[in-house]
Amino acid sequence: MAKTNNSSEPKKKRRLSLLQKRSISGYLFILPWLIGFIVFYVRSLIMAGGFAFSKLTMDTAGGGYVTEFVGLDNFKYAFTVHPTFTQILTTSVGNMIIDVPLIIFFSLFMAMLLNKKFPGRSIVRAIFFLPVIMNSGAIQAALDLSSTMMAGGISSDAVEQTVSAAGTMAFDIDYLINMFANLGIPVSLLDYVVGAVDRINDIIQASGVQIVIFIAALQSIPGSLYEVAKIEGATGYETFWKVTFPMVMPHIITNIVYTIVDSFTESDVVDLAYDVAFKEFNYGLSSVFSLVSTVVTCLILVIVVGFIQRRTFYYN
Repeated sequence: MAKTNNSSEPKKKRRLSLLQKRSISGYLFILPWLIGFIVFYVRSLIMAGGFAFSKLTMDTAGGGYVTEFVGLDNFKYAFTVHPTFTQILTTSVGNMIIDVPLIIFFSLFMAMLLNKKFPGRSIVRAIFFLPVIMNSGAIQAALDLSSTMMAGGISSDAVEQTVSAAGTMAFDIDYLINMFANLGIPVSLLDYVVGAVDRINDIIQASGVQIVIFIAALQSIPGSLYEVAKIEGATGYETFWKVTFPMVMPHIITNIVYTIVDSFTESDVVDLAYDVAFKEFNYGLSSVFSLVSTVVTCLILVIVVGFIQRRTFYYN
């Protein structure tokens, strides 16, 4: 019996799976950012790397600049000679370690509250997002100018009262710290709590975007999961840890990445690099500060995200 030749039959088109379609959609979504990153940031990063190993001199006569390769001299100066760089870098990392967990917990807590239905919910949400708008450059400059102008009208009596109140508050805080220490609470935990309370204003101001992301995450959780948990007799505590928390874990990673990067962009290391570059005109040393802070940020992101990624549940 002769075999039929199937070579003339048209081949079936390979259809993409749902996962592949979602992957393509994701790549298309980040494509504008990726193009901007390659065109602008990568080029700047390469130039900063070249400046870090060079001594840059501005050519006032012909315009432009002239670079002279100096090897690791700028790095040695930054870590062994410069009086404040290592201190500012370690302080920024320490503040980030304190702030990031508190910002994430506070944002998730507020998002759960703001996700509930109550009168004036939209206004309350706008109030929590207001610090993000108020931190813009023009508005912040106007607020600083207003504060400077108002400071001249404060009387000496008001200043004395403020100093007196601050001293009383410091005494009360020291008393509470000693009391909790006598109860056997670890000193490291007390230091963490005191540092968090001292920076509560910064934590609230830095939580606007994270709250919005968590609200979107909470609204994307299928209601059927909560119905099943209710039928099974789960308490609110169990529902949070078995349903809500696992479902928002991917968004926790997103918020952690955003918070870490945002904390370093607003840190004193960036201000120091700016001052060294545009006030002292030492572009090589400034590039070292920028590269070191970028590398430290990337290392922290790799460690933290890699640790959380293994414990993250993705719902399809």
